[in-house]
Parts: sequence; C-alpha cells; structure tokens
Amino acid sequence: MDAKRNWTSIAAPSLICFASLTLFALPARPQTGGAALFKTKCSVCHGADGKGATAVGKADKVRDLGSADVQKQSDADLSAVITNGKDKMPAYGKSLKPDQVKDLVAYIRSLAAK
Repeated sequence: MDAKRNWTSIAAPSLICFASLTLFALPARPQTGGAALFKTKCSVCHGADGKGATAVGKADKVRDLGSADVQKQSDADLSAVITNGKDKMPAYGKSLKPDQVKDLVAYIRSLAAK
C-alpha cells in the first residue's frame, strides 16, 4: 500500500504540473485586424490609446478618437476620413483595402470613452 501511495503522490502533482505547462505554453494570439493596423498606421499620430497625446498629435491638434465628438460620427464618415484624409491627416485609400478600413473603424469604436 505504501508503494501505491508513493506513486500517486508523485504522479498527481506531475500531471498537474504538465497540464499547467501545456496550457501556458500555448502561443499568444497575434494582433490582427484593426488593432494591428492601428498600431502600424495610426498610433504615430493618434497614440496607442487613440487620445492623440503624441508629439505629432499635439502639434496637429489630433482629436481623441474615444471622445463623444468622434464616436458620434457615422461609420461612413469615419471611413471617408480614413480613405480620403482630412486636414493634416493623409489619405489611406490607396494603401488600405475596404475591409481594412472597416476593421479600423471597428477598432476606433472600441476606443469609446467608458
């Protein structure tokens, strides 16, 4: 009976440890869609949080993308600004596909002030 108890006292913690390592060893999900596009195309001016608190954002008086003022705009309005540009913001219509613009609009919606 002692041999059986010794085996289970080693096997059970080992199994738990192995299961934990397997769970934590899963690869992290890469950023995709709007979040990744925003990071590469927009965050230089708008900042990672969309507040526009970067040096370029402050100089160009970039609006907070989470503000009610921006969030009240329609998806079509936001898409038009991304595609055609506005004021100092460049147009991205030639470098982004329509689905990418749609992903960016969805990401901007996720920045809404809570």
